[in-house]
Amino acid sequence: MGTHRKALRTTAVGAVSATLIAGSALGLAPAAQATDAIRFVDIAGDGGTVLKANVLTPAGADGTRRYPLLVLPTSWGLPQVEYLAQAQKLADSGYIVVSYNVRGFWQSDGEIEVAGPPDIADASKVIDWALANTPADSAHIGMAGVSYGAGISLIAAAHDKRIKAVAALSGWADLIDSIYSGRTQHVQAGAVLDGASLVTGRQSPEVRQIFDNFYASNLSKEQEMIDWGKKRSAATYVDQLNKNGPAVMMANAWGDTVFAPNQYADFYEKLTGPKRLELRPGDHATAELTGLFGLPNDVWTDTERWFDHYLKGEDNGINREEPVQLKPRTTGGYEGYPDWKSIAATDRKIALAGTTTIHTNVDSGADGGIVFLSSILDQIAQLPPMASIPLLPRRWAAVWQSEKYAAAQQIRGTAQLHTTLTPTKESGTLVAYLYDVGPLGLGKLVSNAPYTFHGREPGKPFGLDLDLFSTAYDVPAGHRLALVVDTVDPLYIEHNPSGAQLTFSSPADDPSYVSIPLRKQ
Repeated sequence: MGTHRKALRTTAVGAVSATLIAGSALGLAPAAQATDAIRFVDIAGDGGTVLKANVLTPAGADGTRRYPLLVLPTSWGLPQVEYLAQAQKLADSGYIVVSYNVRGFWQSDGEIEVAGPPDIADASKVIDWALANTPADSAHIGMAGVSYGAGISLIAAAHDKRIKAVAALSGWADLIDSIYSGRTQHVQAGAVLDGASLVTGRQSPEVRQIFDNFYASNLSKEQEMIDWGKKRSAATYVDQLNKNGPAVMMANAWGDTVFAPNQYADFYEKLTGPKRLELRPGDHATAELTGLFGLPNDVWTDTERWFDHYLKGEDNGINREEPVQLKPRTTGGYEGYPDWKSIAATDRKIALAGTTTIHTNVDSGADGGIVFLSSILDQIAQLPPMASIPLLPRRWAAVWQSEKYAAAQQIRGTAQLHTTLTPTKESGTLVAYLYDVGPLGLGKLVSNAPYTFHGREPGKPFGLDLDLFSTAYDVPAGHRLALVVDTVDPLYIEHNPSGAQLTFSSPADDPSYVSIPLRKQ
């Protein structure tokens, strides 16, 4: 089995490499005419682990001058040529670019550590190597990456003060809040990561055990999993990151089904140095994808501008732009804001009146879609997951609706659910959905979020507060909003015992509502 997997990885890396390099040759990416030829090298990482890497330098680099250095760790499951098109462009503009395959994947040695301490030490070792073997400037060092590379770059910047600028694209700041938000396993996201690493890499025993405990809903191992995830989260090291003071740019997609935008926005607010947050339509890493083939791409354009200003000192104006840049899912233009809290001017509450009881264990037809596919459809064709709100079976779905809106409602930020829940069992899971409902009752998904509880006393009510995933969505005039709650969604693992029921109520002294963040009209 091991020999077969190694052969499969070798064949796959050749296929992916050929695809990316062929894209360059066919004009999908600019040819490296202004740079020296690409060099493929071995770099000794932490403990001597061999990391496969490639290096691009500006044309004519002869050691008489130094150039800013960019280090690009690869994404989860992708080979070292992932960034070739962008590396060529960056080298053309005067950077030394070193891209390396993180340990445990493809032809690099070692085992997958999921941005653990060896991965962070590897990043510093790569910087050491570049300073010793290329005309790189030790005073002007940046790191960037997509997904896995983004997470490693952020954590590395907290541990290595030589890193002066970071571009973290479609990454995470809080690993647990990404795939275990609301105390609920995001099973489709976890399965995609698990499956990709089994094909393209070698999991460490610790990582394999974490995945197994994740799937098994092993509550006795929950705290261990949380501690493991915190060690691999930039949010844990935010104080050290702020002390080091690198310029941090983060970009993500509204529909990212692996690393939801909430955790990036929360982390962004805690940063005290130069910072920028960009959010666009799409799913995990789809906003950056065309740029990997050298095609025009807003994320990569801003990434280069970010480094040009903070590593080269160019006065390109990016530091004077509003630092929070949002592209709504339903309109084409960008919106700039001075900070995250300014994106919503007011909150409009929809009352969740009355008492409603639903039965569990059956999918009502309201769900968050399919990992990657649904948000890509929303990105390309504005076709998010849909449901017929009048036809949702009320036995398994609780439904509340607003009045019809006379004017468009520009939702910006994080909708919040507050209600009183009375369960019949000590554990349970619910999923809340916010829909944009048209005149015929067809609802387009605006946002959702799961919530799981354990150890509750059956029959005893308790208050529930849940943040839905942040978004930017315009509800047309004449439409209404609907909040739907059910208990089964293919995106998540549910914890509802057989025969369980959930009752939602709205006490007079603590009324239930969903709060909708709205942009100033």
